[in-house]
Amino acid sequence: MTFLQNLRRRWHDADSLVCVGLDPEPSRFPSKFANDPDAVFDFCRDIADATAEHACAFKPQIAHFAALGAEDALARLIVHIHAAHPGIPVILDAKRGDIGSTAQHYAVEAFDRYRADAVTANPYLGRDSLQPFLDRADKGVVILCRTSNPGAGDLQDLIVSDSGGNNRPLYQHVAETIAREWNGNGNCVLVVGATWPEQLKQVRGIVGDMPFLVPGVGAQGGDVEAVVRNAKTADGTGLIVSSSRAVLYASSGDDYAEAAAAAASALRETINRYR
Repeated sequence: MTFLQNLRRRWHDADSLVCVGLDPEPSRFPSKFANDPDAVFDFCRDIADATAEHACAFKPQIAHFAALGAEDALARLIVHIHAAHPGIPVILDAKRGDIGSTAQHYAVEAFDRYRADAVTANPYLGRDSLQPFLDRADKGVVILCRTSNPGAGDLQDLIVSDSGGNNRPLYQHVAETIAREWNGNGNCVLVVGATWPEQLKQVRGIVGDMPFLVPGVGAQGGDVEAVVRNAKTADGTGLIVSSSRAVLYASSGDDYAEAAAAAASALRETINRYR
């Protein structure tokens, strides 16, 4: 099955739009991991196992692993998720985008080395920088559109003229270009932050039922009700609502896994209340 087929099945089978972000920070791990040489893998595995029933996807952030020299732990974690929780897609949060052979190698890294089901990508080098990802029809390409960080508007809100002479923010042009020109394999997803509910509504109006990855719920303060009401599709799905720190570090005690499961479950129920 393709990434989007697995995602849609998971939306319905788990009745969940929750994506659990896996961003390991050893300084925040419970004390039981202090002397564990494989703490990054063990902690993330425990979180994945505890939250799987509440999740539509997992999203490990590659920099959190690479900075720790824990790329092997990341690879083993994805293998574990696929084996222990088949059908739950893994989105590698790497924000790739480069030219020529470099882009080809990034696609191999994400899909062949790490065996991720999807990868986040940056569109600002143009279509050729993402073509190796777009060509993998069975995989997902999760493309930055209107991000959740405070500085997003520095570039994404710049007013540009389209081919028809209409002026609009750059992120809207990005959304339409991806929907109309880049999504030939039907494997694109847009990143639109929870901190910008009005922009979520605008992008939904441009791209139709294309799925959104929505970061910014939880620690960044995005409003769940506003996200769902502005961005859900007609069938009440269409969203991958990502939460990392609020789930991962729900407790620093020995009940860390149970607390993470409770946080993921609570987020699922909150989202479902407005679907």
